[in-house]
Amino acid sequence: MRQGVRSGRTSVVVHARRVDGAPSRAGFIVSKAVGNAVNRNRVKRRLRHLAAAALPSMPFGVDVVVRALPASTTADLPGDFRSALGTCLERLSA
Repeated sequence: MRQGVRSGRTSVVVHARRVDGAPSRAGFIVSKAVGNAVNRNRVKRRLRHLAAAALPSMPFGVDVVVRALPASTTADLPGDFRSALGTCLERLSA
């Protein structure tokens, strides 16, 4: 993700790149620092659900990579994700 923009919050870091003429895609990075396998999979499922709800409403195609930080198991994950994604989209549309 050398191209595009990055926005970080307490529990996630979102990298986004505009892709014209292609559908939006999302990828997730959840390392062992987040916790055991149960916690990592829970965080991944929550992020997948949030991205599935947010990406279809984009006015242009976006490639998004979401990196979960260790605080993602206890922090406000939906709020942080929406805030970071919103910041990235503002920067991409400008």
